[in-house]
Amino acid sequence: MTTEAPATLDCLIVGGGPAGITAAIYLARFHLRVRVVDAGNSRMLWIPCTHNHAGYPDGISGADLLAAMVEQARRYQVPIESGRVMRVERDDDLFVTDWGQGAVAARMLLLATGIQNRRPQCDEALHAAALAGGHIRYCPVCDGYEVTDKRVAVIGTGGRGVAAAVFLRSYTADVTLIESDGPIELDSEERERAAAAGLTLIDGPATVVGIEDGRLLVETPSGRHAFDSAYPALGSDTNNALAGELGAELANDVCVVVDSRQRTTVPGLYAAGDIVQGLDQISHAMGEGGVAATTIRNDLSLRQPLLRTAA
Repeated sequence: MTTEAPATLDCLIVGGGPAGITAAIYLARFHLRVRVVDAGNSRMLWIPCTHNHAGYPDGISGADLLAAMVEQARRYQVPIESGRVMRVERDDDLFVTDWGQGAVAARMLLLATGIQNRRPQCDEALHAAALAGGHIRYCPVCDGYEVTDKRVAVIGTGGRGVAAAVFLRSYTADVTLIESDGPIELDSEERERAAAAGLTLIDGPATVVGIEDGRLLVETPSGRHAFDSAYPALGSDTNNALAGELGAELANDVCVVVDSRQRTTVPGLYAAGDIVQGLDQISHAMGEGGVAATTIRNDLSLRQPLLRTAA
């Protein structure tokens, strides 16, 4: 155990999704002082049932999986607090934060704040119902299998929309690309890809207006169209504000740049999960959380040997 004042954490984790909670479990089992601050907006909470996560042959909801991870962390006395860290300051070798509970200092800081998907035009309650029913889906890598041979729409724009639609063509022959904001604008190469894949193209703007007879209704200038599922391909926003404020390098001003051990370009600052460029999957985020935690433990030991005292 380290020997400094209890007020100083060995590591503060910002973000309570799969990367953050996995890291917390590892760090607690390393006998380190750790705390998690979570804003409560993990994308896992959007998943009605995943069949892509190994170990759950009947599938599991994102909320249930996250709850089980949190329970495991709590068994090792990891404090998990609700709050949003808006600011981090450096004080010599410490990171000092405050999310309304008073200033907390930590030797190391792990950012696992993730990203947020951009939504199509849709009423909030309808969006929630469509997610729960599998009518709106955000990750074809996760659940493309579930739309095998079904009627699918991609609500997107330009090359991003074409790429998502072509990816989904390996699951079903019936894929429609709907421009989200106006008339479809594709360059010649994108139009050739769409034609080669047999995509149906519909001009927008597109608005999700309801669910009827088990299908999602999408309103466009050409009328109302019904689909088994629709995939928004509108991009996402990375929760990278804290990393940017601390001076960490961002790839294309978006994802946090890390080395192979999840270290950022700022000493003592680490990042894991979807905030880092890579495969946005639960299993991948968990793996990065484990790597980050082990690196943090080993980097701490270089500052001061981690010697367990006699019981």
